[in-house]
Amino acid sequence: MAYDADVIVIGAGLAGLAATAELVDAGRKVILLDQEPEQSIGGQAHWSFGGLFFVDSPEQRRMRIKDNHALALQDWMGTAGFDRPEDHWPRQWAEAYVDFAAGEKRPWLHRQGVRFFPVVGWAERGGYDANGHGNSVPRFHITWGTGPGLVAPFERRVREGVARGLVELRFRHRVTGLSRSAGSVDTVTGEILEPSGIERGQASSRTVTGAFELRAQAVIVTSGGIGGNHDLVRANWPERLGTPPERMISGVPAHVDGAMLGIAEEAGARLINRDRMWHYTEGIQNWNPIWDKHGIRILPGPSSLWLDARGNRLPVPLFPGFDTLGTLEHIMRTGYDYTWFVLDQKIIGKEFALSGSEQNPDLTGKSIRGVIGRARADVPGPVKAFMDNGVDFVVEDDLAALVRGMNALTEKPLIDEAALRNEIVARDREIANPFTKDLQVMSIRGARNYLGDKLIRTAPMHRILDPKAGPLIAVRLNILTRKTLGGLETDLSSRVLTEGGEPLEGVYAAGEAAGFGGGGVHGYRSLEGTFLGGCLFSGRTAGRAAAEAVD
Repeated sequence: MAYDADVIVIGAGLAGLAATAELVDAGRKVILLDQEPEQSIGGQAHWSFGGLFFVDSPEQRRMRIKDNHALALQDWMGTAGFDRPEDHWPRQWAEAYVDFAAGEKRPWLHRQGVRFFPVVGWAERGGYDANGHGNSVPRFHITWGTGPGLVAPFERRVREGVARGLVELRFRHRVTGLSRSAGSVDTVTGEILEPSGIERGQASSRTVTGAFELRAQAVIVTSGGIGGNHDLVRANWPERLGTPPERMISGVPAHVDGAMLGIAEEAGARLINRDRMWHYTEGIQNWNPIWDKHGIRILPGPSSLWLDARGNRLPVPLFPGFDTLGTLEHIMRTGYDYTWFVLDQKIIGKEFALSGSEQNPDLTGKSIRGVIGRARADVPGPVKAFMDNGVDFVVEDDLAALVRGMNALTEKPLIDEAALRNEIVARDREIANPFTKDLQVMSIRGARNYLGDKLIRTAPMHRILDPKAGPLIAVRLNILTRKTLGGLETDLSSRVLTEGGEPLEGVYAAGEAAGFGGGGVHGYRSLEGTFLGGCLFSGRTAGRAAAEAVD
């Protein structure tokens, strides 16, 4: 029986590119399908900050960070909290991924020309005990070139496959079905959408101009998650995170809709851990949006005062940058779906980074001069643009005016000036001497003991109400949809499994569609810097396994 290719890969994001690149290296013929136009190749990885999780890297050692495999595995397992029978494969993927991050991952990328910013970031600090959630040490490595810099070598390898006649790129092909014509799943059917010249990330036409049917010995699903489908996010929202938000903004375009997960499930795949998801609590509405409800995440340093909708400080250890889902759970139990940062210009200039390749032109453009300029600026240009134009920002010289501005942004005026002043003054008193009972103040001092934070991520200790540190700033923070932590269950060869635990013959999955490995390699929580790496690791595994399986 004739095949159109050895392998069909569904989804031209980072996982799909990594899988296709490995298939090319093995000399296999591949058809790479994606419903979006060619200009969107690389998917969500293109928009990313390019953060990667490494263990005991040269960058860590230069920053005097002592890390090792045992500590990283302790952090991963304490963060994941695996507690279900279906965590069998995710747990094995987690162990394999930590091995990868502590071993081959960095030299493998380095050989392909990927380089890293020398200062290592400290994401998801946890704040609990040694066996609990969080990174014990800084592990967040920023790709030099951010997301586009990480996508580039894999896109290059795929396009080299095109030049060799091994790869066909078929964009505007939307898959609607998987089926069998023999014993295994070997047939992919779908719709051809009309050509679209829209810019990357913008909504493309859904006008159907034709149909397709393609056959291959194996199919790899790398179609992403559900973050652009707010109805599906709410339908899968776990009770442990409280009531689903009435209002959310999107960290991904609308085409990240989870449709392919349902198609794979209809074909016999097992979808597990649907209720595990990773949404950010520090989302701001993009003043210059590319897609509908486009949100940007603030990557905060530790100094901003974090308040709920009524002006109460969030409880310990829910400080900026410590526990994303713990903070989300707390917020959703307050009865409101937004919170506030209150800070000053001294803090925002030092501590605010914005997630996204387009929000970091210096790093994305690999400009050393730009990085130096950012470090010297009172407020980096992209952050200043949000201060000037962002609908979630209030900037005022005095607290009374700041509170009026905050209350003007919400349906009800919930912030009381006297109560907020008392909160800030109490915090500011703790700055006056080296002793404190305020654990956030302790965490700021601890951060500044790390050279990387002291250099570029944590403002010197000062009073927020000090006029010399002003103006005062309030930022309304929204729930920002992002990652799907559950997905198609796979074994360590990326083979998709059925409800009975047997391989769904001919079908593999990688990236977010597979929960970044196994159907949920992160468990309940992520250590950050692990999504792009999960796409690469699972995509590489799927490509190599499929290449070996086909004739």
